[in-house]
Amino acid sequence: MTTTEAAPAPQLDAQGRKLLFTEARTANSFSDTKVADAQLDAIWELAKWAPSSMNSQPLRVTWIRSSEGKERVARHLMEPNRAKTLSAPVVALLAYEPNFAEHFTTTFPERAEMYSGFFASLPPEHVDAAARYNAAVQTGVFILAIRAQGLAAGPMTGFDPVGMDAEFFAQTGWRSHAVVNIGHPGANAWFDRLPRVPDATAVSWA
Repeated sequence: MTTTEAAPAPQLDAQGRKLLFTEARTANSFSDTKVADAQLDAIWELAKWAPSSMNSQPLRVTWIRSSEGKERVARHLMEPNRAKTLSAPVVALLAYEPNFAEHFTTTFPERAEMYSGFFASLPPEHVDAAARYNAAVQTGVFILAIRAQGLAAGPMTGFDPVGMDAEFFAQTGWRSHAVVNIGHPGANAWFDRLPRVPDATAVSWA
């Protein structure tokens, strides 16, 4: 009996790994270099392919570029997060849609009725938890998509979600999930690299 070795799968090269992972940092200040609309479109073009349970895709993005819009965001942030948000060329307000099951006719048409019925049978808090979790998975990919465009991301969760939702999502019912500042790094943008949890602590085999 002979075995056939599979052809090597394509891999991200060393420079790509540095850009997305090993040398990527969270920016704490931003330059005044503009971020083009085409760059934002390119970010979403990558981020929209993130995995989600049953292809539910609950993540929603609101781009905010104007000074007025950033002020509206900043008033709901914890104090240490306000200045960096006001200085960012673009802010992405990430939310999740609790009523994501309504979109299964688009996202999973072959099983739309089954999946919609499944979520309709669950308690609202379980549906909300599913939306929040899957949006979190999508958010991780969203941050990688920002880095892939050569931009710096400053994700934050230190804000008043009730106030943020009333400010931006009173009509849609979306629920704010994270704020991500986007731009080119400014002066003293990086803290010193902090240690990672040891592999022996974080990784196990079963």
